[in-house]
Amino acid sequence: MALPPRLARRLRSTRTWIALGVLAPAGMLALSGVMLLDLRRDAWDKADQTSRNLLQVIERDIARNVEIIDLGLRAAVDNLKVPGVAEATPALRRLILFDRAATARDMGDMFVLDENGDGVADAAQVPVRKVNYADRAYFQVHKARADLGLHISAPLVSRLTGARTIVLSRRIDKADGSFGGIALATLRLSYFRRMFDQIALGRDGAINLYERDGTRVMRPPYDEADIGVNIAGTENFDRFVRERAGTFVNRSVRDGIERHYAFTQVGEWPLLINVALSTREIEAEWRAKALVIGTIVLVLCGLTVLLSLLYGRDLRRRAALEAELARLSRTDPLTGLPNRRHFEQAFEDAWTTARRAGRPLALLVVDADHFKSCNDRHGHAVGDEVLKGLARGLSASVHRPGDLVARIGGEEFAVLLPDTDAEGGLRIAGRIHDAVATFGLPSAGIGPGGVTVSIGLGVSPVAGDTLRDDLYRRADAALYAAKGAGRNCTRAADADPGPLRLVGTLVGT
Repeated sequence: MALPPRLARRLRSTRTWIALGVLAPAGMLALSGVMLLDLRRDAWDKADQTSRNLLQVIERDIARNVEIIDLGLRAAVDNLKVPGVAEATPALRRLILFDRAATARDMGDMFVLDENGDGVADAAQVPVRKVNYADRAYFQVHKARADLGLHISAPLVSRLTGARTIVLSRRIDKADGSFGGIALATLRLSYFRRMFDQIALGRDGAINLYERDGTRVMRPPYDEADIGVNIAGTENFDRFVRERAGTFVNRSVRDGIERHYAFTQVGEWPLLINVALSTREIEAEWRAKALVIGTIVLVLCGLTVLLSLLYGRDLRRRAALEAELARLSRTDPLTGLPNRRHFEQAFEDAWTTARRAGRPLALLVVDADHFKSCNDRHGHAVGDEVLKGLARGLSASVHRPGDLVARIGGEEFAVLLPDTDAEGGLRIAGRIHDAVATFGLPSAGIGPGGVTVSIGLGVSPVAGDTLRDDLYRRADAALYAAKGAGRNCTRAADADPGPLRLVGTLVGT
């Protein structure tokens, strides 16, 4: 199936192939960019899901252990109100008060303190170890507030073991509602440290456990200087407290590293935990893939563009060569004028246009006088120079873009003058005689006026013309009439459609 002419021309166009060669790589780059963005989005989705899952596991473990300890504290507070507990033996009282705390992981000491802060019950042994915690902040806050519920202290050092702990405590009220002491249990920070250290989050990843007042309880890797630091009032922590659970990306106030934060409150307790992944590490694998894919695509696109440009250059060279071959096929190699082939096509087009528009078309047939004698006397090299000189003279005699001067064979030339009547044709013939009269070739002993031409003029359309050859026949006959009249002159064919008659004026001298 043949392609439409317009599409076929476009496909043969150098610009079309160069444009396709540039647009195709651009499309490849755009598609690769979309794919890379999709891979980046997948990396972030994976990191977000991993953070949420990890956060959920950690939160549930901590919440379960805090709940177990709190149940033990509630039991101790409630059992103190059971009749007969105060009169029971120390060993029996210990079993009654602390039986529910045995399963709490990493729980340290557990005491019941009276209103003076002295230990009156010890989950670890009988008799009760001598302790007094009246000066501790958790004791003072319970003494001041009756509605506090479970209180979790800031990290502190145990006076009994020297270990880092947090203290979970509940208030004990007397029968009249006054302060009667507290029940407390310690939870070693080693519990959090051991759990967090088992989780690999990359070099810049982090897990942070805070109390609701902004005090940091634990952060791996363990650094004593991090424990107990309060970050309340910072942008990140305020968002933890305000939203209670969620995700966001921001920079850490601790080290300035940008991280993806997934955070939540631990159960119903005044604890907040977050899992923070470095955004650089989230995208590290994606960046490596993007670098490889991007490099490959850029190289391929570069090669495609280069090959397209080379192909385009080859097409341009081929088109230029074809144009030059076409020009050469239509150009006389000696004079540089259009040759007979070119003239025939131009003559056909001009004839058709003149017939359709009813406008005159003049044709001059020009022949060098005594050219054979010149060749015989001076040689072909001089003859060629004479022909070149005649070509220059003829070309200088016409000025309109539509006029055509052609060499149609040997020493014969033709001048095609569209929209020109007999008077105009004779005027151009006169210019040709004047131009030729100035030509000389001193090196060959030919002075100005030494070369002359005879010219035959035909004008169409006339009533008898049916073919363009009729016009050429009449102009050629007029040329022979000029030759017969002594040369160096112009004769015009009569425009009458009857038998050919020759009219005109001797133009040459």
